[in-house]
Amino acid sequence: MDKPSSVDEYIAALPEGPRAALKKLQKTIKAAAPQATETISYQMPTLKLDGRFLVSYAAFKNHCSLFPWTETMVEEFGDELQPYLSGKGTLRFTVDAPMPATLVRKIVKERIREHEAQTHR
Repeated sequence: MDKPSSVDEYIAALPEGPRAALKKLQKTIKAAAPQATETISYQMPTLKLDGRFLVSYAAFKNHCSLFPWTETMVEEFGDELQPYLSGKGTLRFTVDAPMPATLVRKIVKERIREHEAQTHR
């Protein structure tokens, strides 16, 4: 894939399965964080809040990923996250077994809370 200049361009360039999965993920994230802005960072769709990183996501050959999870999330969401944990800060899922929208919303809301806590220090 060439370097995308927009999130829509990134998603449009994907094969049908990952494209549908990331469109759904994009819609869920944007609904949970309507104040966030979309951009491309490190060649991935990224959402920023007040100019600071909130979450990003990407499609790979055999899976899709949502970045980042934090230790606070693991403690708070426990077993819900276990099937998706993959490396530091990475949640991995497949087109055939996507992350539930309710979990994605919880993750984004937690990232917003973390962002606000850092902002108010």
